[in-house]
Amino acid sequence: MKKILLVLLILTSTIKLFGQQFSQYNTGTLYDSFENPSQKAFITDSSKQFASNFLIPNLNVNFFITGDAQATLKSRAFSNKYDNSALVINGGKVNHVNLNAGNYDIMFKMFSSLNGDVELGFSVQTKFEGKGLFTDESISLLNGLGNFKDDNYSDIFNDNYYFQTYHQIGFSYREKINKQFSFGAKLSALMGIQYEKMDIVHSQVSFDKADDSAILGLSGIYYSNYIPGHLIPRDYLPNFRNPGAAISIGGTFRTEDGFIIQGNVKDLGFIHWSSRSHIYAFDDIQQIEGLSTPSREKNVYNSLTKIIHGNQVTSSFTTPIDGRGELSVNKMFWIDDNKNFKYSPTLIASKELFYPGFTGALVNPFQYKKYILTLTTTYDDMKLFNLGAQFMIQTPNFDFFLGSDKLTQTASLTSAQLSKSPTQTYSNGSFTGASFFLGASIKFGPVIEHPMNASTIPTGEKGFLGRLWGRIFKTND
Repeated sequence: MKKILLVLLILTSTIKLFGQQFSQYNTGTLYDSFENPSQKAFITDSSKQFASNFLIPNLNVNFFITGDAQATLKSRAFSNKYDNSALVINGGKVNHVNLNAGNYDIMFKMFSSLNGDVELGFSVQTKFEGKGLFTDESISLLNGLGNFKDDNYSDIFNDNYYFQTYHQIGFSYREKINKQFSFGAKLSALMGIQYEKMDIVHSQVSFDKADDSAILGLSGIYYSNYIPGHLIPRDYLPNFRNPGAAISIGGTFRTEDGFIIQGNVKDLGFIHWSSRSHIYAFDDIQQIEGLSTPSREKNVYNSLTKIIHGNQVTSSFTTPIDGRGELSVNKMFWIDDNKNFKYSPTLIASKELFYPGFTGALVNPFQYKKYILTLTTTYDDMKLFNLGAQFMIQTPNFDFFLGSDKLTQTASLTSAQLSKSPTQTYSNGSFTGASFFLGASIKFGPVIEHPMNASTIPTGEKGFLGRLWGRIFKTND
């Protein structure tokens, strides 16, 4: 896979991308309990004692692109041609890319204490995260010289991006400390797979239109982790070449009037990439030939690769993962007297810990017996509005859900791919994107019986946090 070509060919050739997912908040699914560690996954007198996904994928995929290059990239991806009519040369216009993803390969959780309401869990997941910013001119160069009227330009290719993939093995603990407050935590070991980051701080280009060529000069910094040889499937297996650690903590408080307030710090962690990794402080020029030939994309890629691999230093480095802080408020309403119809909206504020991203979400689940339809709206600091939908079947011992947090954008992109003829135009606030999530879990074992209803003498005591709370506030019997 070409990794450096301004991230563009990566974005247009694959949809194996991921993103933040809000529709699972306060659903009580196994997925929800691992993502929001203070959320319970079991219901006393109804659920069975153990829960697992049995290797069924629980995945979340999401990406978006903003800016003038949307039509160009879709045209290139689906029609094998460039539509550069919206691109602006030497106008300082940029395009943003955001990619996030995650798949739980293994999820297992057990209810371990009747009196303490303690849940213990183990999970294995693989995650991808990335961001990028690239200029209109960077896209236009892939289609040759046609849009460039002048011969010389400065700082029109000042792009930057990063992405990293890693495995996450987590151990979770959740305890209901008293009737109002629950606490949960997930400790994770991280194993990095791949990391790249490029930041171009200065660029210069001179076109020789008669010779169908250009002299490209770039300076900046490029990071790349050590991979022994070409990336092969074996390199995706867990190993300790690039170790890391992360923690997620959360608390849930139920007020006397029925509001549920939940706060989470998710995936606060880092990865230490191998000491055999590479850092390139590049500052070089290369000639690009054949800018009007069918091999122009390859020629641009090869020249760019030669430039950014200059001035190599072999060294380790440490990077944060995309942690988030979140705060939510939930309230449940029964719509009918027979308690068949339920509406339980959740308002969420989500802030990325190491990046500027901020998102507000309103999640609206409508439940009839075991069937739940959820409508989700989000708005972020890039002024992007999303409408999402989720369908879920849920019983005390079975969960299944699927949906999208970018419903209209996913439908538009799917239509463009099927028709091979993207015709959409883009204005301020519009974007190209896609989102899809899917999951299932099953509970098994003996039914968790409340001590007052137990057919056997219950064992277990309050969890560690509950005992500590009781000693501090003198609430132990």
